[in-house]
Amino acid sequence: MAEFPSINGDDAAELARLRADAAALRAELDETNQGVLALYAELDTQAEELRQVSDLKSRFLSYMSHEFRTPLGAILSIVRLLGDELDGPLNEEQHKQVRFVQSAASELSSMVDDLLDLAKVEAGRITIAPAWFDMVDLFAALRGMFRPIAGSSAVDLVFEEPKDIPRLYTDDKKLAQILRNFISNALKFTLQGEVRVSARVESESEVRFSVRDSGIGIPEEMHAKLFEDFAQVHSPLQQRLRGTGLGLALCKRFGHLLGGRVGLESSPGQGSVFYVIIPAVLPGEPADGA
Repeated sequence: MAEFPSINGDDAAELARLRADAAALRAELDETNQGVLALYAELDTQAEELRQVSDLKSRFLSYMSHEFRTPLGAILSIVRLLGDELDGPLNEEQHKQVRFVQSAASELSSMVDDLLDLAKVEAGRITIAPAWFDMVDLFAALRGMFRPIAGSSAVDLVFEEPKDIPRLYTDDKKLAQILRNFISNALKFTLQGEVRVSARVESESEVRFSVRDSGIGIPEEMHAKLFEDFAQVHSPLQQRLRGTGLGLALCKRFGHLLGGRVGLESSPGQGSVFYVIIPAVLPGEPADGA
């Protein structure tokens, strides 16, 4: 029978020490694992609480926006009736007051629309409806929409003729909403000069849409913040111009939904260029039909 070598006292002590170290290490690992599990559980709880808060905020914004729309619609309808003088003629001062009410109600209606869109985006209820369309048609619709505003302003609104732009397959309504926000802001913050809207091929698969103005310009440190919720430019013009500060934040969200990105180039006194770059064909969609 083979004999096993005997373990002397020093070896036995070393073995016992190693076993004790291993047991202590296992206990420490068990304690660490319990701490990690507890941390994950706490993070899950906090994430669920944040989801509930976000859901409550979205529902509140949605409910509030819907409730505001009915009385605002009534106000705008009554104002139009007064302006058309269907119930009798108005003097110049009364026309001025009616125009003031109409302007204020229109601004508030626009704010409500922004809040409702924000609620829909955060709740994941915004849907994308892509279709093939030509840039010429989109620019023509925007030109007609802003004709009354541009016609009464000292600022020229110029739409450059799209050249070598392929037919696009994306949601033209979301793209139009982005450009409407860019153009509206440019007209607000430009006292004289022009606002120029253009489109050009950015790469083999992307198109860039730009709105350039000769307005007040924006300091570089404010560029990133402008696309955050409720952010606004601090300037003397801002004191007389009301808004929610949600327009550009929505543009950023809509740009992402279209698979693209938004950006800004500006400096004080040099005007601004707001742009959105999107795929010519929405990702995941076939390129046929062009």
